[in-house]
Amino acid sequence: MTLRIGLTGGIGSGKSTVAKVFEVLGIPVYYADEAAKRIMNEDAQLRQQIIQLFGPSAYKNNQLDRPYIASQVFNNKEKLELLNSLVHPATIRDGEQWMRKQTTPYAIKEAALIFESGTQDQLDYIIGVSAPAPLRILRAMKRDGSTRDQVLARMSRQIQEVIKIRLCDFVINNDEQQAVIPQVVTLHEKLLGLASNIEY
Repeated sequence: MTLRIGLTGGIGSGKSTVAKVFEVLGIPVYYADEAAKRIMNEDAQLRQQIIQLFGPSAYKNNQLDRPYIASQVFNNKEKLELLNSLVHPATIRDGEQWMRKQTTPYAIKEAALIFESGTQDQLDYIIGVSAPAPLRILRAMKRDGSTRDQVLARMSRQIQEVIKIRLCDFVINNDEQQAVIPQVVTLHEKLLGLASNIEY
C-alpha cells in the first residue's frame, strides 16, 4: 500500500520546485494543474460541458483555447466557479486513479487547492510549502508575467497561507533563507519510515 501524500502551498510558494526534489528522490508526483489542462482536452464529457458553458470558441484546433477561457472568467466569478465545478471533480477522479496505480512507499499529489476542494480526506498526510507573501507575489509575477493586481486577485481565491499551513502535517520553508533540499531529504526519510509502519 502506498501512502498518499498531498503537497500544497499558496501561489508562488514554490511547491513545484519542492515536488521536483521529491521526484529526484524517486517519488512519483501527480501535478493537478497539468492534469487539469490535459483532461480539459482529453475528457469528451468535460469538453462538451465546457463548450456548453463558453460556446464553440472554447476550443481551437481541437485544443482548449486558454486565452479565450481566461478572458471569459477573469472578471466573472460565477463563470470561474462553474468552470471549477466541472474541472475539479474530473481532476480529482483522475488523481485517485493515478494514486491507486502507484507502487512506491509513498506518492505525492501536488495541488494548490487541496483544502479548498475538500480533497484532504483522501490523503494520509499533507505537506505545506511556505514562503512570505512579498516573495510569493514577486515569484508569481516573474513566472507568469502577471501584474501585481492579477497575482493578488488569484491569491484572494485561495485560503490564507497562514491558515493553510496550520492545516498541514509537515511544512517546508521556501523563503530563500533556508535550503530546501535538506528539508525535503529529512521529510523523505520520515515519510519512508511512516510508510514502513503501515498496517496492511
